Amino acid sequence: MTSNSPTTNSPSATNRKSATGRPDPAPVKLQNLSKHYGAIKAADDVSLNIHGGEFMTLLGPSGSGKTTTLKMVAGFIEPTAGTVMIDDTPVTEPPHKRDIGMVFQNYALFPHMTAAQNVGFPLKMRSVSRREKDERVERVLSLVGLADRSKQYPRQLSGGQQQRVALARALVFEPRVVLMDEPLGALDKKLREFLQLEIRRIQQDLGITMIYVTHDQEEALVMSDRIAVFNEGKIVQVGSGEDLYERPASRFVADFIGESNIFAGQNAAIGVFETKVGSFNVPDTKPENGTSLVVRPERMHVHPADAVPTNSSNSLRATVKDVIYLGSERKYELVLADGTMLIARHPVGYANAPTIGETVLVSWAVEHGVVVPS
Repeated sequence: MTSNSPTTNSPSATNRKSATGRPDPAPVKLQNLSKHYGAIKAADDVSLNIHGGEFMTLLGPSGSGKTTTLKMVAGFIEPTAGTVMIDDTPVTEPPHKRDIGMVFQNYALFPHMTAAQNVGFPLKMRSVSRREKDERVERVLSLVGLADRSKQYPRQLSGGQQQRVALARALVFEPRVVLMDEPLGALDKKLREFLQLEIRRIQQDLGITMIYVTHDQEEALVMSDRIAVFNEGKIVQVGSGEDLYERPASRFVADFIGESNIFAGQNAAIGVFETKVGSFNVPDTKPENGTSLVVRPERMHVHPADAVPTNSSNSLRATVKDVIYLGSERKYELVLADGTMLIARHPVGYANAPTIGETVLVSWAVEHGVVVPS
């Protein structure tokens, strides 16, 4: 198979092939990468090692620096400082010579070209022979499930089909790295969830390195090998979805990744965290400078008011303010005597399910509390 034809300084000049004939996935290193616009630090000293073949998601709220970082990797934005390295080689070439596939939220398809012509465009620009171009276009359209849509124009395709054409176009020239900038943001929930699994399947089948930007926490948890959480231009934590959810390193991460019950306070002694609503037992290994106790809603157990708390758990009295039916589970909004709000989630069918206005006992196991700095 013919690969991209870059300059000799490009990472793909040494585009190694694996035993399957596909290009080996490229590791990507960001070293002290920054982008400043005057006093505004859009990205601030970002360092991150992305393994070859890894699905890495850059996650954060709007304006946190994730898209700026992705565009510096792509070459669309010149860094103020720092280096992008692909396969241990500093990258300085313009975007079209970086051997990087790119998928945008708005698809960016040519309206006057069919799906096959859109997908084949990168190969045409690389002077790939017509026979090989047709073979590779057919193969990659089959990979994304659009073999029967090759002759249709973008206006004849649904939003999800257009996004798959854009993905096929990014894959057809066999890049060693693919960048995706909120590619599913314009789609409805059901289609978005379907394509999340499809993109993940394709990435795993091809073994390519993928860097994916989103502000959707659930999307990041579903798709990623690891997630880099951004806030105010910096990476504040890197880890698997389970690491970030179960072991957040800060109050920001705990609050941003899923729902959380957060008690402000301080460590009063080893294994004891003191808050305005009471003192709670916590694991002994938590940091001495912790300022918040985090308990996830599914770890909160709601019992009848006359239940007897066990010695191995923390407990509080609360009143049920609202019960929200979510299909497979119910979400309970609870209010403490001082007005503090808590959230608990139980599967539908949970025994002794409380009702609105009922006084209940809320408890959680000691090991399910996480103490974090602010």
